[in-house]
Amino acid sequence: MVKDIAATAESSPDETAVGFRGQEWSYEQLWGMVSRFAAGLEDHGVEPGDRVAVYLPNLPQFVTAFQGTLHAGGIVVPMNPQYKTREISHLLGDSGATVVVALADLVPFVDSVRDETDVEHVVSVGGEAEGAIPFEEFLADEGTEIVERDDDDVAVQPYTSGTTGKPKGVLLTHHNLAWDARATARLMPDGVRPDDKYLGVLPLFHIYGMTVTMIGTLFEGGSYYPLPSWDAAESLALIESEELTVLHGVPAMFNDLINFEDADEYDTSSIRFANSGGSSLPIEVMRQFESLFGVELYEGYGLTEGSPVTHANYPGTRRPGSIGKPLDGLDTRIVDENFEDVPPVEKGPVNEAEIDLDEITGELVIHGPNVMKGYHGLPDANEKAFTEADGKRWYHTGDIGYRDEDDFYYIVDREKHMIVTGGYNVYPREIEELLFEHPDIADAAVVGIPDERRGETVKAFVVPVPDAEVTPEAVKAYCLENLAEYKHPREVSFIDELPRTTTGKVQKFELRERDAAIRGDNK
Repeated sequence: MVKDIAATAESSPDETAVGFRGQEWSYEQLWGMVSRFAAGLEDHGVEPGDRVAVYLPNLPQFVTAFQGTLHAGGIVVPMNPQYKTREISHLLGDSGATVVVALADLVPFVDSVRDETDVEHVVSVGGEAEGAIPFEEFLADEGTEIVERDDDDVAVQPYTSGTTGKPKGVLLTHHNLAWDARATARLMPDGVRPDDKYLGVLPLFHIYGMTVTMIGTLFEGGSYYPLPSWDAAESLALIESEELTVLHGVPAMFNDLINFEDADEYDTSSIRFANSGGSSLPIEVMRQFESLFGVELYEGYGLTEGSPVTHANYPGTRRPGSIGKPLDGLDTRIVDENFEDVPPVEKGPVNEAEIDLDEITGELVIHGPNVMKGYHGLPDANEKAFTEADGKRWYHTGDIGYRDEDDFYYIVDREKHMIVTGGYNVYPREIEELLFEHPDIADAAVVGIPDERRGETVKAFVVPVPDAEVTPEAVKAYCLENLAEYKHPREVSFIDELPRTTTGKVQKFELRERDAAIRGDNK
């Protein structure tokens, strides 16, 4: 995969590879830094197959560290820069990463878990930090040769959670990522062109931003313009000043853009392609965006285990309300509990209020060259995740949906209780386990509730210990101290007891109904 970018650097050395806040790096300059970073890794004992954690927001150094790790034959472990000690402890411990590239302000979090992990070296970005090597000093004076790796070798190990247990390391190979990057690039008119300029606001630790925006751009010689965080005004200003052509985002971002009161004051006529992923795109948001910006907004679907994109709408093939058709070369099915195909409807989307969804829906399963190799060190999880049938290895997405006779697919529910908030996946069990550790909380359950901006947000139902003086505000603050900001409950309700089945399972649908009733009463 690294060789593709090396080839671009050789054929287009003077073209802009990365632009960041007024500074630009040509492909020749980027490749030089990538090679020197790889040599720095080798100088510090990193060998092919070793893990290097990248704990950064969207910065040029992320691109350098990512590509440099692959250049040296290593495996990238991307970590959310919003994560704190509790969250990175498992990622570093499970992955066995020996080097961490971190924002200087985040180095203390790494130091706090260093003794219980295999971390040997910490590289700081954006300033000096005690016990860390400044990024510029870590780069070797001279570059090094690319370490040869097979297509089936693991390139990246991002982490994704399940409904139970701790986050799982997803093993994505060089071929997984390269195939998906090229397949998604072909969805655009004329593919990714050398004169394309991408807005890089999707987080690079997230598979969508990593594969579709960063890798896809650099493969084809386009220019990547990262932003460390989402801000509608800053993004619009960058689109105007640099005449950016491609915009990938999550529904919350597009919702922010259409509600930004000064949006029409910016010249965004350079945009030729816009795509939404991460969670379901409301049709009204799509329509308003297209009306305001004069460019079609397409919706796709994917997941970390799929590298990520598996389905997409694209020019000439679009159906609002659908996640689109499977990518060419990918097999997808809707199956029932016996792994038999569920017949398609004539044409979607259906009116869910007028049809029995149980008769037309099943689980979405996928097979193809972008499907992960497996979960790191979790044979039981791998056995549950895949089904061998018809000579193929099918991955269970856990998403419930249906398809129509035109091969458009529709997602109606998530089999898992995952919450998708602003494009981020939040797994209730992680928050619940933290709540259970609070001395004043006897019982707790977390659900997703509707949120106009984020699609969903997190709500906790808490049973306090008798006579405890804990407040909802204190519970929120406790979660915010221990978890990434997007995971903490925006709402907390105290109740006497959780509704449970006779076997003790929390009936979360009742909690959602209770929340809906409260909201209805408040209208």
